[in-house]
Amino acid sequence: AIMDGVSSGMEIGAGTEVIAGEGLILTAGGVDSHVHFICPQLVEEALASGITTMLGGGTGPATGTNATTCTPGAWHLARMLQAADAYPVNLGFLGKGNSSHPNGLDAQIEAGAIG
Repeated sequence: AIMDGVSSGMEIGAGTEVIAGEGLILTAGGVDSHVHFICPQLVEEALASGITTMLGGGTGPATGTNATTCTPGAWHLARMLQAADAYPVNLGFLGKGNSSHPNGLDAQIEAGAIG
């Protein structure tokens, strides 16, 4: 007999990767790709609605965060990444992309900006 929720005809073979999941919780989750990181409570709200990945930018309750979804500079990116360690979600921070010289852009990528 086939267990409820398992597709008939499902094949496990040479192309199948088995991942041990003992002691873990696996959940499906959505991606929000336009986040203004204004406050930590956004993570709680995202999780409550099924979002497990958040992409965007900001530095908290600042005017720049309200207007854009980018994080200004390597120092701010480092602080956002540091703060993100406490949350059980996937977070990606966008850097500021307007510059007349590539050094500022390189520094943001090296600091951990995903784009």
